[in-house]
Amino acid sequence: MNESHRNARRLLAAPPLLAALLLCAAGCAKLTPAMKPRFENYVLDYNTPLDAALEAELAAIDSSLRAKYGMTTEQTAVGGLDLHGPRLAMIHPDRIDYAASVPKIGILLAWFQLHPEAATNLDAQTRRELGLMIKVSNNEMASKYSRELGLKQIQQVLDRCGFYDAKHGGGLWVGKHYGQGQERYGDPVANHSHAATVRQLLRYYLLLEQGRLVSPAASKTMHEIFASPEIPHLTDKFVKGLAGRDVQLLRKSGWWEDWFHDTAIVSGADRHYIIVAMTHHPNGDAYLENFARAVDDLIIGREMLPRATR
Repeated sequence: MNESHRNARRLLAAPPLLAALLLCAAGCAKLTPAMKPRFENYVLDYNTPLDAALEAELAAIDSSLRAKYGMTTEQTAVGGLDLHGPRLAMIHPDRIDYAASVPKIGILLAWFQLHPEAATNLDAQTRRELGLMIKVSNNEMASKYSRELGLKQIQQVLDRCGFYDAKHGGGLWVGKHYGQGQERYGDPVANHSHAATVRQLLRYYLLLEQGRLVSPAASKTMHEIFASPEIPHLTDKFVKGLAGRDVQLLRKSGWWEDWFHDTAIVSGADRHYIIVAMTHHPNGDAYLENFARAVDDLIIGREMLPRATR
């Protein structure tokens, strides 16, 4: 009698519940080596490994566009997270920079953290005003809600949620009301009034997609606010670069003087990924438009390959 026959007889002789457990364990053991973690269980922190192939491809895109637009390595920081992998790639992930309007996503997070009832009972006016703040970057609405919450309270939420860590370069920072106002708190690392890092922006969107930003209910409502189908996108940067493609974007961009940034969750046929790019150069808008197009081409190309060859 061979080993497989002996194992089969042991299973038949075992009590029904024990036999079921043994079968489950055997099946799991066989599947484990081939299984890949789903993005729902993926953790992005300071120890998350990068995917070498995706990192090299992202670096090549960045290098080519910097050469085209006369930009240095100090003037771009980018990242991408392919949720079908998941596969992570980042360049200068923890280098903090002035982030213009992008940190308005921190105001949105703090609103739901400090108003938990809003997750399931958000009135139409507030929903629209938060949508205007996110989707078309309305400063008046951003200032309205940051004043209601208080700048220190907003940053306390971001700190507690791990979105700012001075020991690791900083992160997401909201230290000034948008538009007019004298109240200001500079971030401890670089003294920016509004700041972000690539890593923490990717992490924000990952938690949003996982339903883990504040709570599943709050994540769902924030997701709807990002979408706000009744409010048209600003047609620049990533939106312009991906125009005409079968994609949907949940997106927050930012601009001031020669700082140009964009961040988004991109989903559609054969793709589901997060993309972040921060630039400090007069040609930043053009860089972002072409960066989005190149990354989308890359992701589509990867997804068209058989899984076994990836």
